[in-house]
Amino acid sequence: MKITTLNENDVKIAVVTSEELLITDIQSALDLIATVNYEAGCDRIILNKSAICEDFFNLKTRLAGEILQKFINYHVKIAIVGDYSMYSSMSLKQFIGESNQGKDIFFLSTEQEAVEKLRLA
Repeated sequence: MKITTLNENDVKIAVVTSEELLITDIQSALDLIATVNYEAGCDRIILNKSAICEDFFNLKTRLAGEILQKFINYHVKIAIVGDYSMYSSMSLKQFIGESNQGKDIFFLSTEQEAVEKLRLA
C-alpha cells in the first residue's frame, strides 16, 4: 500500500494505491482508516475500487453498509474511484446515487472528480 498526500486549498487528502485488496471486511476497513490517519494525518481518502472486495458491491451481503458506517463513525470521508457500469443491480445504482448526494462517501469515475468532491465536502 502506498499513501500519497494531496493538499487542495488547505484540505489534506490521502490517495491510497495498492495492488492488493485493502478492504475485505470491517476490520480491514478500520485498519485502513487507522493507517491513513497515523501515516498521513488525513481524514479524507481516495481509494481505487479494485482495492475493495467484490462482496462490498453486492448489497445483499450488507458489507458496504457496515463498512461505510465505520467511515462515518470515525469522521473519515472516502471517495471510491472506478468504473461501476458493469453492475446491473438497481439497488446498488440507487445506493451509489444517494451516497454521491451526501458529504461523506462518494463513488466516482476519476481521481480528479474525487479530489474535487473531497475538497468541498
